[in-house]
Amino acid sequence: MIPLLLKLAVSGAAATLLYDILKSERGEIMHNCHEDMLAFHNQDVTLPYGERTEMRQRRDTNRNRLKSGLKRDGEPTPIGCHSQGSYAMRTMVQQSDRDYDIDDGVYFDKGKLKGPKGGDRTPGDAKEMVRKALNNQAFKRSPEKLKNCVRVYYDAGYHVDVPVYRRVTDTNALGEEETWYELASSEWKHSDALAVTDWLLDANKVQSPETDNGGQLRRLLRLLKAFARRRESWRSRIATGFMITKLVVEKYRADADREDRALYDTMVATRDRLSQSLEIAHPTINGEWLTKGPDDAQAQYLLEKLDWAIEQLAVLFDPECTRKQALKAWDKVFATTFFSERDADHEAQASKGDHADAAVPSGILIRDGDRAATEEPVDKRGGGRYA
Repeated sequence: MIPLLLKLAVSGAAATLLYDILKSERGEIMHNCHEDMLAFHNQDVTLPYGERTEMRQRRDTNRNRLKSGLKRDGEPTPIGCHSQGSYAMRTMVQQSDRDYDIDDGVYFDKGKLKGPKGGDRTPGDAKEMVRKALNNQAFKRSPEKLKNCVRVYYDAGYHVDVPVYRRVTDTNALGEEETWYELASSEWKHSDALAVTDWLLDANKVQSPETDNGGQLRRLLRLLKAFARRRESWRSRIATGFMITKLVVEKYRADADREDRALYDTMVATRDRLSQSLEIAHPTINGEWLTKGPDDAQAQYLLEKLDWAIEQLAVLFDPECTRKQALKAWDKVFATTFFSERDADHEAQASKGDHADAAVPSGILIRDGDRAATEEPVDKRGGGRYA
């Protein structure tokens, strides 16, 4: 209640200063790297507009190739194509090797997916139909049929995964017509990727304290995915992007004024949640799990790395923590030099007299009872990046 009244009573830099003092008296002071974290997200984590545009163009070309190939082969016309996964949810993160995975599902009516003798096509047959339709002599590597999709490879480094779905309509015990979707996997299994996208977008809208720059929940999700993916040695061992997405929605801790604090608190809450249970339920399908049992190795690895990261960030709560120490800690967590280089750039500008305020550290410093806080408001619009 006191922090709320304080925020209402005082505005601007004074409110920020007094609010952080109050938090420090409760033992919760954390060195302020809010602007630095926003800059890191906008410049080094979220996908630039140009890359998203290129991916969209490749996706659309792929759709046209698929439809033309199906028509050429005398196969059924799809009822639709829909982007899904991190591309549709706009939670993709930058990768140095550009190994991006775009999911673009193709949907057919079950009644149209029939074999030569009139029986239902098997999942393998349906995927092979799509693979053949997509195949093109221009590809250096032919499309590949995988367990849950057909994969199309591009020289640019990324690939398009095309999951194959069938729409099933039946009458239930009450005589009511029901419609659902099934994915061509090792068998036809219930799946609704569009429902997952809606789930994430709704959670971001409801839980984020603001909608600027894509919403804070989605920004933190990107940051945690970047944390898990920036070290190549972690990628095959750590929790999948879907697992991380579910955990962030479960344990997101909002802070409209502090991006870095919201991230830290969400990391701690996620660590504590995994410490109690490594199992992660599917967000939209009852009874289905994203993990493989109570000892899931990928969830365990994420737990271990979160524990390690939180330990590295302990310096942020030291009253004597300097700005350089704080930025170095975030550099280590994200396997980057972005934060320290950003500080060096600011110092260089300050030495030239271009921006006098650049010499003022953004963190809350506690030295012999003195306290300082940044006075400039933060622009959360994201520096030209699209959420």
